[in-house]
Amino acid sequence: MNKYLRQLFTAVVALFVILGLSSTIIMAVRANALNNDPRNARSLYHQLGAYRGAILASDGTVMAKSEPVNDAFKYLRTYSNGPLYAPVTGFFSINQTADRGLEASRSMLLNGEANSLIWQRAKAMLTGATNQGASIETSIDPKLQQVAYDQLGTRDGAAVAIEVNTGRILAMVSTPSYDPNKLATHDAKAASQAYNELSAGQNSPLINRATSQLYPPGSTFKTIVASAALETGDYQTDTKIPAGSSYTLPGTATQLPNAEAQAVGVNGQISLQEAVAWSSNTAFAQLGVKLGASKVSDMATKLGFGSTITIDGTESTGTPMTATASTFPSDPTDDKLALASIGQGDTTATPLQMAMVAQAIANNGKLMQPTLVDRVRAADLTVLSQTKPQTMANAFSKDSADKLTTMMESVVTEANPQLAIDGIKVAAKTGTAQIGTDNSAIDGWVIGFAPADNPQIAVAVLVHNTDVYGSLAAGPIMRAMMQEALQQ
Repeated sequence: MNKYLRQLFTAVVALFVILGLSSTIIMAVRANALNNDPRNARSLYHQLGAYRGAILASDGTVMAKSEPVNDAFKYLRTYSNGPLYAPVTGFFSINQTADRGLEASRSMLLNGEANSLIWQRAKAMLTGATNQGASIETSIDPKLQQVAYDQLGTRDGAAVAIEVNTGRILAMVSTPSYDPNKLATHDAKAASQAYNELSAGQNSPLINRATSQLYPPGSTFKTIVASAALETGDYQTDTKIPAGSSYTLPGTATQLPNAEAQAVGVNGQISLQEAVAWSSNTAFAQLGVKLGASKVSDMATKLGFGSTITIDGTESTGTPMTATASTFPSDPTDDKLALASIGQGDTTATPLQMAMVAQAIANNGKLMQPTLVDRVRAADLTVLSQTKPQTMANAFSKDSADKLTTMMESVVTEANPQLAIDGIKVAAKTGTAQIGTDNSAIDGWVIGFAPADNPQIAVAVLVHNTDVYGSLAAGPIMRAMMQEALQQ
């Protein structure tokens, strides 16, 4: 009898152990996965039934908020001027987990579940009040955002503006855009249909072209090669370098030409400043090979190439908002190095990355961490966190930055006077990258900052798959953005 009792007791203990382990796995180990499982209706009702905090522009303009509604979910997420701000806000949907924008990077704060809001939750529970999520105050300037969006219009492209001394992102536009309200609807069938339509194809408007799409940067990359040259101490703005009407890529029969007659130089030589001003392909291809892949790559790395860039958030606040790593080829042969040095071949970059390059030049060589959130406030307006400027790298010296600025000013004063702004010195670098079958299309670029003698704003603009030079496709957009920012 005792034998059977012992066996029964052992079986009962084993069952309790199994029950305890399974409960622990469900409640702790798999908690996040189960909560995020779209089949978890309880989690869905919990998330959609929460009073999610607002997302605000720098002047208090409401970009996203939760509205009370008379249905099972209690609150509906709404987006004012949704397509304008979609690259910033992302979306919050009934049947798609927030996976982009601030809706994802600050999700735990917006829905009130972050650890920093524990006292807010306790207070709400004790008083019987509705638990409210935190509000997110961004650095986005609505007027600047609108100008960039209007200027890009129906074209495929992106525009980014950064405050030079702080790294604050003042505008981030991606076109074509989408309306997050179509995904926020409580009609699950309509939301699913909208998502399927928006996410289809390689040109999906859900893709933030400013941060998540890579493009050949064309001649805007020449600023990086020029900075690498200046940092060696062997080059000045007036240093003569080899140029010529064409350059045979090393080890090949391929001829690399120039787009402008002035880029050829005199007797096969051109000053570094004139090479930047007239965007000499033959000069920079040879300069890149002369410097060597290591020096060019090291400078690109200091400026952010090769690393995913975190724009906002941490694992504790949600899904961090990041920019895809821009690329420069590893150990290229000389022919590929020559192409890479003029922003073609295997060199690719995001518009955010190239805006950061302009920002570093404008900021005496100091690359700032790009940020999108200024501060986070609890429902009682208590400041939970405030973003402080952080230096990512001291990429090059102030002396090199000053010389780069001089050379970039000549891009406007000599080669592209249509980019000038009355009473304001503008520093810029245009880019025209050949893409497509047989180089039949163009990615038009411009990067720059203003005022050149007291920089406030750095800008990068990309117009994808165009048929005109970057100075004509992207240049006017940069100019309009600078005018808007500097007249405020």
